[in-house]
Amino acid sequence: MAHFEAAAKALEAVQVSKTKELKGTEKRDTLTAIEKKYQAKWQEDGVFQPNAPSTTDIPLNSISAAELREKQPKFFGTIAYPYMNGTLHAGHSFSVSKVEFQAGFARMQGKRTLFPMGFHCTGMPIKASADKVAKEVELFGQNFERYSEEEEKALEDKASKPEPAAKNEDVTKFKAKKGKASAKAVAVKYQFQIMLSLGIPREEIHLFANPKYWLEFFPPLCRRDLTNFGARIDWRRSFVTTDANPYYDSFIRWQMNRLRELNKIKFGLRYTIYSPKDGQPCMDHDRSEGEAVGPQEYTALKLKVREWAPEAETALKGKLPENSEVFFIPATLRPETMYGQTCCFVGPKINYGVFKVSEKEFFVVTDRAARNMAYQSIFGKDNFGKVEKVAEVLGSACVGTLVDAPLSVYTQGVRILPMDSVLPTKGTGVVTCVPSDSPDDYATVMDLAKKADYYKIKKEWVDLEIVPVIKTPSYGNLTAKFLVEKLKISSPKDTKQLEEAKELAYKEGYYQGIMEIGDFKGQKVEDAKPKVRQQLLDTALAFAYSEPERKVTSRSGDDCCVALLDQWYLDYGEESWKQEALKFVDNADGKGLNTYSSETKNQFESVLNWLNQWACARSFGLGSKLPWDPKFLVESLSDSTIYMAYYTIAHLLHKDIFGQTQGPAGVAPEQMTDEVWDYIFTKRELDDNVASSKISKDILESMRREFEYWYPLDVRVSGKDLIPNHLTFFVYVHIAIFPPEYWPKGVRANGHLLLNGEKMAKSTGNFMTLYELIDKYGADASRIALADAGDGVADANFEEDVADNNILRLYNLREWCEEVTKAELRTGPKNGFLDALFENEMNSLVHEARGHYEDTNYKLALKSALYDFTSARDFYREGSAAAGLTMHKDLIFKYVELQALLLTVITPHWSEYIWLEVLQKPSTIQNELFPAVPAVDAGLSAAREYIRLTSSNITSAEASQQKKKSKGKDIGYDLSKPKKLRIFAAAKFPAWQEKYIDLVRDAWDPVKKAVDDKELKAKVAKLGEMKKAMPFVQSLKVRLISGEKPEVVFSRKLAFDEVGTLKNMVAGLKKTAGLAVVELVEVAEGGKSGKIVGEEKEATGLPPTAESAVPGIPTFAFENVEI
Repeated sequence: MAHFEAAAKALEAVQVSKTKELKGTEKRDTLTAIEKKYQAKWQEDGVFQPNAPSTTDIPLNSISAAELREKQPKFFGTIAYPYMNGTLHAGHSFSVSKVEFQAGFARMQGKRTLFPMGFHCTGMPIKASADKVAKEVELFGQNFERYSEEEEKALEDKASKPEPAAKNEDVTKFKAKKGKASAKAVAVKYQFQIMLSLGIPREEIHLFANPKYWLEFFPPLCRRDLTNFGARIDWRRSFVTTDANPYYDSFIRWQMNRLRELNKIKFGLRYTIYSPKDGQPCMDHDRSEGEAVGPQEYTALKLKVREWAPEAETALKGKLPENSEVFFIPATLRPETMYGQTCCFVGPKINYGVFKVSEKEFFVVTDRAARNMAYQSIFGKDNFGKVEKVAEVLGSACVGTLVDAPLSVYTQGVRILPMDSVLPTKGTGVVTCVPSDSPDDYATVMDLAKKADYYKIKKEWVDLEIVPVIKTPSYGNLTAKFLVEKLKISSPKDTKQLEEAKELAYKEGYYQGIMEIGDFKGQKVEDAKPKVRQQLLDTALAFAYSEPERKVTSRSGDDCCVALLDQWYLDYGEESWKQEALKFVDNADGKGLNTYSSETKNQFESVLNWLNQWACARSFGLGSKLPWDPKFLVESLSDSTIYMAYYTIAHLLHKDIFGQTQGPAGVAPEQMTDEVWDYIFTKRELDDNVASSKISKDILESMRREFEYWYPLDVRVSGKDLIPNHLTFFVYVHIAIFPPEYWPKGVRANGHLLLNGEKMAKSTGNFMTLYELIDKYGADASRIALADAGDGVADANFEEDVADNNILRLYNLREWCEEVTKAELRTGPKNGFLDALFENEMNSLVHEARGHYEDTNYKLALKSALYDFTSARDFYREGSAAAGLTMHKDLIFKYVELQALLLTVITPHWSEYIWLEVLQKPSTIQNELFPAVPAVDAGLSAAREYIRLTSSNITSAEASQQKKKSKGKDIGYDLSKPKKLRIFAAAKFPAWQEKYIDLVRDAWDPVKKAVDDKELKAKVAKLGEMKKAMPFVQSLKVRLISGEKPEVVFSRKLAFDEVGTLKNMVAGLKKTAGLAVVELVEVAEGGKSGKIVGEEKEATGLPPTAESAVPGIPTFAFENVEI
């Protein structure tokens, strides 16, 4: 372990950090010491190691699994197990926190709670990185002693020297030769440099040339960091994936066998993203760039050359056999429009290859397109991956070449013309032109026609009549012309408007268009499109061609292509399977998948509607062998779909993550046959095939009990970027393998975690590993900042200031709890004012916090459980001091106990310390239930809110007077002399308010506990008293929403004694506002007179402010008084 710790400590020194610098660490160190103490104690006591109810206590099948779960409730939550090619970063901790907080609250609901963690090692990333280390050791020596930064820099400088300016290039304009990605790669070019940046000592890096060493090195660091975080993880159930663990390997082989038997795994030719360098498909987790990118299938047209342009003919002379056929190959997504071809475009600056297809047939395309074609066997099945380029020709040389355009009305041929926007990285680099329906094409042909001389073409080549192909209701039968003119597009360089026009043209044409030409004239475009395509394919005028939707780079650094391969694939998208998944995600009956947000649900539905066949095997990397075809390995997103089921029994099978030591069940890996897995996962009963494994009945039943009890999974938490693959596969395979009773209950997708409002990136220094985070702020302060970061699908924000400030908050709160529980406090009966208000507010906040925890709104739960709870204490403490009272002992001890319990979910270590060492409780707070408190007294809550608002209004009124005085205005009294505050409280509601009460009564929705503000405001405005009426209307709304009974509010009665409350406030107001006298006046209707409270004297000649007082909204006046 020593080298693990050394590597971890080195992490701080490697990055130039933009993160916050701490000024002092004494308080943090005190809190961290407490955290370490309780982490060790929880591990020692097995606090987070739950088991299902034993078959001894409740025999298997004595009651149903559902009944058992109902009688003894459980919670089972997981995150996507982290990949073991590095240490965890702060972003991982955000996903962890969502399960962690949910698990913490589930425990407090009295549920057996399971939160396990495995280590993902399957696939390419580890193997590719290990191979790089091996090559670099060979190149530079075991400790990379032959590597020279100076030599490397010199080579880079030489490589980055500016090239001579190309013909017609403006040499005064700067053009970047290196993108951001390559600029980053210069700084960290080699794998050993990446390992150094992870804090791995140079002399140990050579060990990582062995892929197995990664599996030994990183899992202990992952466990260390999550333990330091205080995660409630059952580490007994951990494992590494791949055949490095024979038990897990057996589980994966069972899973794949069953999927094949269910006809979910099939074999056949299909397009897949492919890495020629690795010699196998490159799936999402094998990519360093291009995750979720799939193959895009085109129709590749064969435009036969009739007559070469002179320059091209010269360039190709002697390089092609006589009588050979050469074709320009444009790739199109709109074969139905090919009747309207008027020319064909090439990029004038692009170098095209002429590639041999057969002895007499050749294609003109870009090198990139030829590479794709080669891996799709377009150049012949015997030439898979091979290309034969017989010549090269510049695009400009081809301009003027005459070609046949399949289906075009121009049967005598069309010309090759220049188009500057053609890209060598998209399609084949050859673009057919249909100006009737393509805005880009229309804009280009108009430009070419205007500037024929400039482009060195003959005007008649481009000036052909545009043929209507598709009629649309909105744009007529020349869609492109209509949109170009409507959007005022004047040039092919108006790219933004052209992109908009293209989208409008395609949608209208496809969904509402009718064919106006060809064999399918009169048919809807969406019906005709596949027919036209098939016609082109059947007549050999076109062929199917595919390429990646956008750039994909493998972990080995390869630029991936699309290959057409015979391969094993999961038939995601198969109609009946897809419909079952869509129904489950829709959750119309409430028995389906809880997605926690509409955004997540919508994304699931979108993915389910486009996702189809997925290659589930590869020949290179780490993993489990495909049982029926062992030359292949199961790919990483196919062995990680239902492994949550494996967690349920992992602790019985093995004691270590590699499965080298048998677990309590005493079962060997080879005994875990497919039939045994079937029995455990309720797919068969105990029969001879199961019994032949020689596993005892008791052990088999114990394993089945663990699965039946813990499943279904209650929540799966992952980043939203996993919805297009892992999370959707997770849904699909659960539906295929398990009965509906065991389908997952929920998936919670979260956004990425920003750090201090900016994207985390090592390159900018705005980055923290989980180790650094805990080392810097401790676990509990970090957990508070994660709870505060946000709860939705949008990206959340970890603010270091929040973590830093809460170190001080937790430290001071701990000290206060220690001191106050030893202090002399008031005993005996509680009073009906401050004591009652404080107790009621604590009860209210407990109910609030419970609601937020139940709704998994941890930011709001934190507010109620910590920020508002300490504010309630502060109000009580300050109010008691102002009134000359000592705080009541029972309430203070109740506060300390409730504060510890409310924060147990978020700050388990701090709560444990308060529970055991301050309150001297006998056992861990981790096993305590969430506190049950009396219902909230709406009257006391209203009185508390009244006190808060009244105190605030008095402060604001005095500040306003001081501001007027500073501007030289007369305020009627001297601020430097003793002051008297007169508070005017209305004895009853004025008669004019009755009509507004009726309006609010009509607008109040008791179910939603809300009013329609827009409608209500409009009705108030009609009565012509907005200025006077709206404050009153708003006060009624506030009272209703806060929980006061509607019958009390609408009867124009306050839920509390206003005058009595004001009398109780007097002592505190005098002290806090520095007042000599506070006089309460109960104002009669009309506001001209009233009664002085406590003196039973009439008060007449009241100031105008008294007229504005209404019950619950007093007014004020200041004056001087003689002492």
